[in-house]
Amino acid sequence: MSSYSIRTLDELKEFLHRAMQLEHATIPPYLTALYSIKPGVNQDATQVLRVIVVEEMLHLTIAANILNAIGGTPDLARPDFAASYPASLPDGETDFKVSIQAFSREALATFLKIERPAQRPKQLAGKGLIQRETSPNTTALGSHPRHEGLHFYSIGEFYSAIAEGIEYLEAQAHRQGTTIFTGDRSRQITPEFYYSGGGTLFPVTDRKSALEAIALIIEQGEGDGGGIYDNDEHELAHYYRFEELVKGRYYQKGDQPGHPTGPQVQVDWEGAYPIKPNLKVAEIPEGSELREAAAAFNARYGQFLQLLTRAYNGQPSLLLEAVPIMFEFRNTILELIRNPLPNHPGMNGSPTYEIPGSTKQAAPTRQSEVIA
Repeated sequence: MSSYSIRTLDELKEFLHRAMQLEHATIPPYLTALYSIKPGVNQDATQVLRVIVVEEMLHLTIAANILNAIGGTPDLARPDFAASYPASLPDGETDFKVSIQAFSREALATFLKIERPAQRPKQLAGKGLIQRETSPNTTALGSHPRHEGLHFYSIGEFYSAIAEGIEYLEAQAHRQGTTIFTGDRSRQITPEFYYSGGGTLFPVTDRKSALEAIALIIEQGEGDGGGIYDNDEHELAHYYRFEELVKGRYYQKGDQPGHPTGPQVQVDWEGAYPIKPNLKVAEIPEGSELREAAAAFNARYGQFLQLLTRAYNGQPSLLLEAVPIMFEFRNTILELIRNPLPNHPGMNGSPTYEIPGSTKQAAPTRQSEVIA
């Protein structure tokens, strides 16, 4: 992986932009699954999804803090920021698709893949990035910014590359009597500007706080050091919260990964509206109320991303509005998922998350690239 390590400040900024893109890309699937659950059922699943959505917002904000700390400019309105679903995420030597879909066993299986702890098998230890082609107009999350055909083995490896880049560049700057942490500290999002959620939001001002911030993101997702809890809060990591729903039983203190022994979790796998996965506005008949609602939601979501961009660029108090707005989407999403989709018997509508101005441009492929 060394030949593709981060060696310039601009490369580090682009990696952090992609980290923000990656963290945001989990929010639409989790939010849609949450609001697809029918009233009166799956209260445990509803609570799990609500908490994790808020914590993904925390991770997005942490990545913005790191980018600001090194003098970058968070931009959630960039044309390549919003993912096009189904999006592609690293799954070892292959990848898997993240879709907009209803709460279901299939959705939970995808969520477990997103959050899973991942370690290379022995035969791939020490080898570099994985070469695989992504179809045009597919958002490939976890690819190398300069080599789109090369992908990290896992999300954890992607963040490890960022941490290594920070250490390398800061050591280089330190030898010259300077630092890479030259960003405007007034842009840092601190706890008084954050709505709620697990974990501690803190300003990133130096190497130590940047590496602690990256560790927090990883630990909340997959657990600390192979355990089921994060390091600081002793809260269950995302992966194991989703696993409780799949296995139908809560974890309790002393349990080992994969073996929860606590009280039973009641899950009704039929208790969600049957939405069409990865629906696009073009599939909804023109002139219909459903199409108008889908377009209105997309415009409102685009405004939400613009609000976050302003919050991360010198107006941190705006973040106090962001999480409540995310949950205000509930009414619009319910208007979509509770109504039948014309010309698709047995299926309902869904938000499409096709943000105006955020169309992904197909990246050129590099046929000459090999595993690094």
